[in-house]
Amino acid sequence: MKRVWVKAVPWNKEVALAAVECGADALWVPPGWVSDVRKMGIIPVVAEDGDLKLGQDVIEKEVREKKDEEEIIALSLSKTVVVKGGDWTIIPLDNLLTQTDHLFVEIDNLHEGRTAFGILEKGVEGVVINHPDPNAVRHILLTLKEGTEKLGLSKARVERIEPLGLGDRVCVDTCSSMAPGEGMLVGNSSQALFLIHAENVENPFVSTRPFRVNAGPVHAYIRMAGGQTKYLSEIGTGDRVLVVNFEGKNYPAVVGRAEVERRPLVLVEAEARGQPISVILQNAETIRLVQSDGKTISLADLKEGNEVLVCTEKGGRHFGVRIDESIIER
Repeated sequence: MKRVWVKAVPWNKEVALAAVECGADALWVPPGWVSDVRKMGIIPVVAEDGDLKLGQDVIEKEVREKKDEEEIIALSLSKTVVVKGGDWTIIPLDNLLTQTDHLFVEIDNLHEGRTAFGILEKGVEGVVINHPDPNAVRHILLTLKEGTEKLGLSKARVERIEPLGLGDRVCVDTCSSMAPGEGMLVGNSSQALFLIHAENVENPFVSTRPFRVNAGPVHAYIRMAGGQTKYLSEIGTGDRVLVVNFEGKNYPAVVGRAEVERRPLVLVEAEARGQPISVILQNAETIRLVQSDGKTISLADLKEGNEVLVCTEKGGRHFGVRIDESIIER
């Protein structure tokens, strides 16, 4: 998962507060200010006397000439290297990312952050926001954390709906309230995930739970923030799942808990781009899939021929990480 740090050097209390309040992954401060940060909240601190020690765990480097690139690559094998200064937005960072994955870059605006996360389609591991205006820090931080890359969703035509027996299904409860049209990507195969809608639609049976997606059985895959997948059985408190809407816009959501309960299940088989795909869900009216216009359709109303949104990809996954390898999942 991409990480966003904030730098408050020289010490800037308002910038530090913005970092803590908006969920920065770490705060970078001068030595002697760690105790002040601790009073604001729980956040990893980068400093000479911090959790991540500057000069030991974290190294700052500028790219001025070829030998700087070579030194950065060597350092990145055991440390976090933050590239700063110079014109990293053009060639040097491209060269570095072909040889190492463990790089951060220092930025002072949103455009640089988006550029850093998009270089060579994989981007750097993280960015360090260095800006004296706390409002600017909030804007950059929240925008980068929510994500701006749209996922490519496509239509799948439902071919078969078959009730199954009982199984262990997982409700994923997050620390976010999802909006209409939003849900999570779940499927029997990591190569084809269905958009399962949040429980935020009024119904006569149970109260709405906008923080929840009744996601499916324990064996199913779910897309996580950062592009990986996990089995639903592995989801737990503190994980970050990816919330996706019908347009492909997405953002990470923190898992508060995962509830596993024995429930009746139903198999939904569909066809997408000529390939058979499927998902197993709890057999209940409150479970909804999403159509291309953002409207939901309940399992109780789902019929053969209906079209629902899915996210497909080529290749396979190994321990949740996408790989260029042919894997058949039936």
